[in-house]
Amino acid sequence: MTAVAAALLVSLLAGGAPPRAAASTAPRDPAPCTERSSVEVFREGGVPLLDWRENLEFDGRGTLWVAHIAAHRVEGYAPDGTLRTSFPVNGPGGIRRGPDGMMYVNFGVNPFTSASGSGVMRFDPAAARPEPEPVVSGLSGINGLAIDAAGNLYLSRELETGILKFRPDGTRDEEWTRAADVFGTNGLDIVGGDLYASVITSTASPVVRVPLDDPAGHSTVTELSPDPWDLKLLDDLTHVGGDLVVTSFRDGELIRVDRATGRSCVLATGLRMPCSVRVPQGFGDHDPRRELFVVEASGRIVKVTVH
Repeated sequence: MTAVAAALLVSLLAGGAPPRAAASTAPRDPAPCTERSSVEVFREGGVPLLDWRENLEFDGRGTLWVAHIAAHRVEGYAPDGTLRTSFPVNGPGGIRRGPDGMMYVNFGVNPFTSASGSGVMRFDPAAARPEPEPVVSGLSGINGLAIDAAGNLYLSRELETGILKFRPDGTRDEEWTRAADVFGTNGLDIVGGDLYASVITSTASPVVRVPLDDPAGHSTVTELSPDPWDLKLLDDLTHVGGDLVVTSFRDGELIRVDRATGRSCVLATGLRMPCSVRVPQGFGDHDPRRELFVVEASGRIVKVTVH
């Protein structure tokens, strides 16, 4: 999440600009899910906000990669919580594994203001000393990242309209970006042929669906805030089976959303400004069927287990 204070102000004053399609008629105030969940600290944090960890991704080879935005570095953790490696990246944000096995990370992201000189870097997670190289540069105000099976990059922008799309060769798909004219997107995740995005700058706290082959056909999956004063400041999201799991930065929640119906429930509470959530893939004995890893603006990395 970048420009949190600015995004909140925009939300309260203007209400954001929601997608054109009507919202789901499913209940808008999530109740607790029927499953129990427990939270375990994987890595302790430091001073909240000053130790802000913004995003995370598993490389499928036994390493958890974390964008430590406050320290301007990317960190690699072993399944037992040991810090294996780290290297400098200016303002790292969204981080994802590409279909080529490389890791991609946004840079130039700032948690307090809209940054300039932003872009995307790429590094080899198997290297003894990863050396990131730029893929896209010269951007501003970016945050979340998603990568499709063809290697196209998608970047969210919290205070602008249009989700950015870049082809694998680094060229910008202007037509796609103009069609995906959703304002204030934050987290991004791809499931099948659809890109899902959380919207931070609308007081309704919507989650939207953008078809990859028809971005102009974007629609609202659900709205998670029951009234304008209960915006959840939605951050990153992921998917588990047929459902989405979305982080609520303000409320310290993980919210599960049925992609087909828009129905939602609160899967976990008591988190400290959660920013990103992912399912552990190829990460030792950690169970992707029951576990979720979360990074927080408190600096913590936590494991949420669903029972």
